[in-house]
Amino acid sequence: MSLILRIPYNVAVRSFSSTLVRDTKQWRVSQGLPANRNAEGILTDGPDYTFLDGRPTPLLHKQKLRMLKQREYAAQIVEMCAELDFAKERHQNLLKAEAEEKQKYIESRLKPKGNMLSRNSKK
Repeated sequence: MSLILRIPYNVAVRSFSSTLVRDTKQWRVSQGLPANRNAEGILTDGPDYTFLDGRPTPLLHKQKLRMLKQREYAAQIVEMCAELDFAKERHQNLLKAEAEEKQKYIESRLKPKGNMLSRNSKK
């Protein structure tokens, strides 16, 4: 007796892939694509609809979040650049002050007196 399995025509058969999600993400990154294919693109960034009279469409929730995150990043960048400029300027001022102090010390050393002084002034 042989057993015959029959699959009804209305049952969907799913095939599966043995490729790991990690490998797929690595491949996407190696190709210069974002790791998550839904992270950006025309379908994600574009509006869901447009008005026929040309009015701008309101931003979606995730678009607003992305915009706020980008503003936050920009504010952090500006703040860090200002801190970096301040640190560079302070370092230059410290070097200049150190050089002035060294020059002041050299100028305040003892001067030769007597015949040595009169010889230098006659020349």
